[in-house]
Amino acid sequence: MKKFLQEIKADIKFKGAGPGQKLTESAGEKAPKGKPNQLALQHPRQGPTDEAQMAAAAALARLEQRQPRARGPVSQDSIRNQVRKELQAEATIGGSQEAPGSNMVPEAKEGSTNLLVPGVYFTCPLTGAILRKDQRDTHIKEAILSHFSTDPVAASIMKIHTFNKDRDRVKLGVDTIAKYLDNIHLHPEEEKYQKIKLQNKVFQERINCLEGTHEFFEAIGFQKALLPVPDQEGPEEFYVLSETALAQPQRLERHKERLLCAEPVRATLARQCRVFRPSPLAAQFDLPADFFNLTAEEVKREQRLRAEAVERLSVLRTKAMREKEEHREMRKYSYTLLRVRLPDGCLLQGTFYARERVAALYTFVREALQNDWLPFELLASGGQKLSEDENLAFNECGLVPSALLIFSWDAALLEDIRAAGAEPDSSLLKPELLSAIEKLS
Repeated sequence: MKKFLQEIKADIKFKGAGPGQKLTESAGEKAPKGKPNQLALQHPRQGPTDEAQMAAAAALARLEQRQPRARGPVSQDSIRNQVRKELQAEATIGGSQEAPGSNMVPEAKEGSTNLLVPGVYFTCPLTGAILRKDQRDTHIKEAILSHFSTDPVAASIMKIHTFNKDRDRVKLGVDTIAKYLDNIHLHPEEEKYQKIKLQNKVFQERINCLEGTHEFFEAIGFQKALLPVPDQEGPEEFYVLSETALAQPQRLERHKERLLCAEPVRATLARQCRVFRPSPLAAQFDLPADFFNLTAEEVKREQRLRAEAVERLSVLRTKAMREKEEHREMRKYSYTLLRVRLPDGCLLQGTFYARERVAALYTFVREALQNDWLPFELLASGGQKLSEDENLAFNECGLVPSALLIFSWDAALLEDIRAAGAEPDSSLLKPELLSAIEKLS
């Protein structure tokens, strides 16, 4: 049977090769141009008969059943396994080159001409110190602890809200403390509300587990004391409200409100406001590694997202689904460096969180203007107007990790100024910013 099939294939291949050529005929000699199809007309090709084709098809089918062809992975499980193998291989290679949490882009070379932001820095709200990202938490904790010597109530409140990262547990503990103080305020004559048993189950589960709570009780007038407990041999430790604090119920109420309204102390992002002279390099950015720095958790998350993306290749996606994925891709940047080209060509530069709203950029520009009350517009690439009222983040507008925007006065304002026979002032920025103008090179 195999020989029969081979003969059929050879016959078809031979007849499909076209007219032959004599061995003595040179390779360059060809048939006359005027009669290219003459031989083909004289000897038309003939394929195998219908019976031969049917026999060949049946024979091929039998052979394929005996020797099935290998097929690539088509099921979801096969795709997942293949992706998992590739990601594990990449992780192994990546782990040998870089430690987890290291920068995902090469370090900027020394002497780089456009590296005009040294990194991402933060400002401590308590001391005003400028800090690197890895210095924030340590510095803020030290600042809070040093505040105990001047205002122990405020320091203990800041410690409760800042040192404890589980916000749900903090809220539960703060609400429980507020309930204790409410009972004292509402029932000042009842002694049972003026003392708190430290071994109480509620106190242990909700308050004792939080840093700063003991300092708060002591700062507002509670004192530790060993008191006898009915039907128990030994004494128990209690917090007992002092007579001085009990005589000032309004003060306890203020402490409670401060505790309930407090927020964690967080370092604020330093804008690093800078002004540059007009330059053709305005749209060129050489960002430091801080703008791309990924932690070990972020690296794992990126690998997981890639695995999900491969799995979604077999699923039809709508436009809305694709846009959602694009926005998620943009969220991998934590910061963005933005420049605004002013009408005189000067450049105003600042650093922002990638998830900050467009309104933050308007506020930043407005604070740099001499006449901050005049309306203006900011245009992105392509002339897209960024509205101050829209609740959009920079990463949702595609303005990460860097972007150049154009400043323009409000159209109605320009018409009014020109109707009065005047032109807008060419010098927009405050004198203190212009005095520190730099060259972008």
